[in-house]
This record gives sequence, C-alpha cells and structure tokens, in this order.
Amino acid sequence: MTTFLRCGREAVLAEVGDLDGALALYAALSSAGLPGVTDLVPAARTVLIRFDPAITSAAQVRAATSALRSAGPGHAYEGSVEIPVVYDGPDLSEVAAHLGVSTDDVVTMHTGSRWTVAFAGFAPGFGYLTGGDPRLDVPRRGSPRTRIPAGSVGLAGRFSGVYPHDSPGGWQLIGSTTSTMWDLDRPEPALLVPGARVTFTAVPG
Repeated sequence: MTTFLRCGREAVLAEVGDLDGALALYAALSSAGLPGVTDLVPAARTVLIRFDPAITSAAQVRAATSALRSAGPGHAYEGSVEIPVVYDGPDLSEVAAHLGVSTDDVVTMHTGSRWTVAFAGFAPGFGYLTGGDPRLDVPRRGSPRTRIPAGSVGLAGRFSGVYPHDSPGGWQLIGSTTSTMWDLDRPEPALLVPGARVTFTAVPG
C-alpha cells in the first residue's frame, strides 16, 4: 500500500513498505514518464515526486502513481560504472573474522556481484548500493570514526558505499578507490546515480 504526503506546492512523497517497494515504484515512475513530473528522488522506503504545478497537480500525480502497476522489485537502469578498489581497508580483517572467512573471500564476494545504486543520501555523491553477495551483511562499527578519507569503500548491513568526501562515518572500511564520486565540473556531478549498476574490481595498492 502506498501512502502519499504533500510536500509543498511542487512535490508529493510516496511512502511504501520497504526498500524493494521503493525501488519498484521508482522504476515504474521512471518508465511511465508522467506528464509534469520533473524529478524523482528514491530513498529507503519513499520516492519523492517533484512536479510542475503549471502542468499537473498533486491530486493528478497521486492518481497516476496509484494506477501504475509493477511486476515486482526492480530498478530504473541508469548505466554501468566500474570502480577500481585497493582492498586494504582498516576493517577488512575484522569483517573477514565476523563472517568467518578469509580477507581474500571478502574481496571475492565484493567484486563478484553487480551492485545497484538504490538511492543517494548522507552526503552529495554518496550512493547506497544493494544487490551484493548476501553473506556481506555486517554491522556498522560500534564507534564511528571522526574522519574517513574520500574514496573509502565500506560496508554496513547489506549496503556498500564509497565516501565522496572526507567525513565522519561508521561503516566498515574494506578498501579505497581513486574514482571521484562527486565533481561539480561534470554534467552529472554524481558518479553513482540511482539505478546505476556498479561493479568493483580489485587493483594493486
């Protein structure tokens, strides 16, 4: 069941039950191309639908969204990104011990999956990646770090992500990349946008 909340004059927030529902709704809305809809912002359990009030209304957006049908969990495909990673993170050994595997196994699990950017948040350019090996389910650190370097690759729960800037954070760090996650000089500043498919490749340090 979808619940709708009005967000000012130009947006409606569609609330669903879980991440799969949000991804399915985002994919359906992306494919539908509803008249007057100007932007879609997915999150863990919601999709923010921005619209032009000169073309459509909140009531029309709600009705059109409610009428959409989805075959099930899905993603709006937004291209592919390959991220080279040096797997030398300070938490790699701890993650391996938590999972009861070797550090090489952790690397194999992380690189052996095609991840998908479910949604963005936390900081500009930070994408929450889903769809990895289900064994890579690790808790956040008990004590967050006050500074994590840009390019750090981490795990938290079933998500993976890359820190776009130096910032505090509590994810388990397993490696680092030189890929730039956020660059205002690019036409699309974020390297990882919702719907993008992501593969990680191991490179020497």
